[in-house]
Amino acid sequence: MLTDAQRREAVASLLESHRTKVQGERPSAMFPEIEIEDSYAISAMVADEMQKRGHRIIGHKVGLTSKAMRASSKIDEPDYGYMFDNMLLEDGAVVKHSDFCVPRVEPELTFVLKAPLKGPGVTLVDVLNATDYVIPSIEIIDARVTEPRKIFDTVADNGAGAGIVLGGRPVRPDAVDLRRIGAAFYRNSEIEETGLAVGVLGHPGKAIAWLANKISAYGQSMEPGHLVLSGSFTRPVWAEKGDTLLADFGELGSVAVKFE
Repeated sequence: MLTDAQRREAVASLLESHRTKVQGERPSAMFPEIEIEDSYAISAMVADEMQKRGHRIIGHKVGLTSKAMRASSKIDEPDYGYMFDNMLLEDGAVVKHSDFCVPRVEPELTFVLKAPLKGPGVTLVDVLNATDYVIPSIEIIDARVTEPRKIFDTVADNGAGAGIVLGGRPVRPDAVDLRRIGAAFYRNSEIEETGLAVGVLGHPGKAIAWLANKISAYGQSMEPGHLVLSGSFTRPVWAEKGDTLLADFGELGSVAVKFE
């Protein structure tokens, strides 16, 4: 485990990368003895600093929810990060590429809660009962640390969370079979990726249950109104300057973002 001083050094480096949009040294290179609990502590410390600067937590994001992504990261469970109010974007938003280090995008389903979720013991049924609606979204992910990144680095870096674009048609969780929701992901009218939400732990709601139980160990819970990104069911797509990225969720409509 790292000392408090070492954790704070990693926090300072990440905050500097947030400010400058220039990748900094990865925590695993700074401190080879880092453990996953250090990474979550560093992420929480960065989140605390963000709140001190006036940013409000509006929910969480879950990552590494597909088997392939977990295998590539050599980890046997998903990870998570925090969502802040300044990360929330409307459908069709135009964002500056220079506001990110190396942005990528992913299609996901976002759960909006109407009731609190507090673990341990939260199940898929609990999640569906606590969900007001589910809405199509695009997550913008960014790496504030250099390659080659390890899971310790991604977790410390807020799970790479950088933005969320909401759009399409929101639906009640019992109105459709959420496992069968699909997305075709376009960059400048060319299909880059396709996938089904069943790729997220067998049901995207299971990602929300995992998160509720995971953060309960740190005395945290999810509250009414919180947005929770359930994780991507395609590979991430690079976003270059001038690109328009659009996720077509079929009957649930589409959501898009442009990088200028």
